[in-house]
Amino acid sequence: MDPQAAKLIGAGIAAIALAGAGVGIGMVFAALIGAVARNPAIQSRVQPFALLGFALAEATGLFGFLLGLMILFVF
Repeated sequence: MDPQAAKLIGAGIAAIALAGAGVGIGMVFAALIGAVARNPAIQSRVQPFALLGFALAEATGLFGFLLGLMILFVF
C-alpha cells in the first residue's frame, strides 16, 4: 500500500471521533433537557454535571481532530 494512501485512510478514521463527539454532546444536552423538564427545581444540581459531560465529549473530539492532523502533517 502506498504510504500516502495509508496516511489519508488513517486521518479519515481519526475524523470519526468528531462524529462521536457530536453524538455525545447531543446525548448530554438531551438528558439535561429531559431532567429539567421533569423537575425544574433540579437544574442547579444537574447543570454542572452536564457541562462536565460536554467538556469531556468535546475533548475526545478535539483529540481525534488533532490525531488526524498529526497523521497528515507530522508522520
